[in-house]
Amino acid sequence: MIFKPDSMFEQLGISRASLLARGLCEYREAGQLELTETGNDGKAHFLIPEAARAWRELKNAALNDQIILFIVSGYRSIGRQEEIIRKKLSCGVCIEDILKVCAPPGYSEHHTGCAVDISTPGSQSLEVSFEQTPAFAWLLNHANSFGFFLSFPQGNSYGYQYEPWHWCFHGAQASG
Repeated sequence: MIFKPDSMFEQLGISRASLLARGLCEYREAGQLELTETGNDGKAHFLIPEAARAWRELKNAALNDQIILFIVSGYRSIGRQEEIIRKKLSCGVCIEDILKVCAPPGYSEHHTGCAVDISTPGSQSLEVSFEQTPAFAWLLNHANSFGFFLSFPQGNSYGYQYEPWHWCFHGAQASG
């Protein structure tokens, strides 16, 4: 299927002007992916090879500090992103509210195979309360040295809600 963003955006009620006003970036779908982790629910999570290696190193370092981390979501296709938005629309959520918590298709870091939504045992997935966990504190202190950066901090310029669980691998920008 050929990706036709303008017709898709029109169907979803998303204006290009609103995307430009928020300064959102378009992302291409990753080419080569590797199985990075399989969740307890059997869901397979994929990342690009470099991000997968960095994730395993980060996860092992956290474990050495008695912090357990796992992936809730990794790579996500443009088509899957569209499905997520359509499902929310079908439940009666307006597009403006959806776009505060969900990137438009083609604009999600998950498309790159570099983004992970992270959780830890005892924490509800994809909730701001993740920031209260020792796992989040560990990530704040250590994730950058593995090339992972918090994408959507409080008050981010993109208009997304604060997402303490969403980290993206930028490799070469790693500090330390």
